[in-house]
Amino acid sequence: MTHGMQRRLPVHPRLAQLEQEAADLVVAGAPAGLDSAKLSIARNYGAPDWHRLELACRLVDAIWADDLDTVQAIMREHPELLHEDTLVRKSNWGRPMSYAANLGRDRIISLLHDLGATDHEFALDRAVLQGRIATARMLHEIAGRPAPNAEALGSPAYTLSVPGTEFLLELGAPVVDANGRGTAPVHLVLESDSRNPEAKHAILEMYAQHGYPFPDTPMMALHRGRVDLLEAHLRRDPLLLSRTFRFTEIFPPELGCHDEEFPRTTLDGTTLLHVCVEFGEMKIARWLLERGMNVDSPATTDADGFGGHTALFNAVVCYANFWGNHRGGLDDAPFASLLLERGADPNARASLRASYTINFQVDNARGSIEARDVTPVGWGQRFGYRMVVSEAAMRLIEGRGGHP
Repeated sequence: MTHGMQRRLPVHPRLAQLEQEAADLVVAGAPAGLDSAKLSIARNYGAPDWHRLELACRLVDAIWADDLDTVQAIMREHPELLHEDTLVRKSNWGRPMSYAANLGRDRIISLLHDLGATDHEFALDRAVLQGRIATARMLHEIAGRPAPNAEALGSPAYTLSVPGTEFLLELGAPVVDANGRGTAPVHLVLESDSRNPEAKHAILEMYAQHGYPFPDTPMMALHRGRVDLLEAHLRRDPLLLSRTFRFTEIFPPELGCHDEEFPRTTLDGTTLLHVCVEFGEMKIARWLLERGMNVDSPATTDADGFGGHTALFNAVVCYANFWGNHRGGLDDAPFASLLLERGADPNARASLRASYTINFQVDNARGSIEARDVTPVGWGQRFGYRMVVSEAAMRLIEGRGGHP
């Protein structure tokens, strides 16, 4: 560990691990012994001293254990902690009451409220984000039943929380402004790093039912999971299954969407099938293939010669693979399997490039890559950020004769 490096405590810090970090510093030759090493560790995490770091660990342990007595004892001895971030340095888990709301620790929330906690709005937001609806209801009551604004829908949009969205709409959270313009955070639903098509569809349909004016486009029909709307578009445009879409059609700026930043095989200039792979839309992918879509339909190629990839490249490298890898690895590759079953070329070739930045509590990465004339397996082997690479898909492709 580098001296002076600013770090953030994990969501559930372990005192034993921090003590080991201090011991490792001593072994590495830190001057002045263990006490100095502990002070260095504490300051790296934003604490003034080791005692404050210990308090953070004790408090977090007590909240996770729903240990009301220990929380009360800590707060009586250190009332200032009520208004400080639980994890010392500012984090999205917030102060103790908000931290408890993330976990649905209602007894602890009531205690901290009685002791003078003031972070009710943030705590309510965290409870909704985590889908702790009973906790959110309690916080809404003790906060005086405030009316939610349009921004309140952002947290359950990001986590694709159907119960959280339902709860806020029940309380009157608006999805349009006084002039009928959409205010619901559709961009967060579309750009969420979560992959839960059913929840995504449900949230977008709730927005529609409450009056959100969605654009009538094939891509929005895909995002909403509406095969019936796609059928209507196909009747109007028989070339739909071979059409490619710009990134701004997939993520419309007019809905608040942003530029490409996730690590994945590019979506700019791709077909509906490529986008299905990225978002886990298996039902729509099957529908497209049943309607006669070419399983090897290529993306467009740009002026520099990059692009031209088939959906199989996206099955190997896409953000949908992130959380499976984060949990320990992907055991299967349903889209690679589907595409290969339908005759996808395991040795299709394309030239690809990607630039990405991610900054999450669970991971941080920045990088770029260019690869000329690679196959899907070769693309997977070359892609540096392994969290979005499906080794299972690569094995399936190799099993069908695919080569680097």
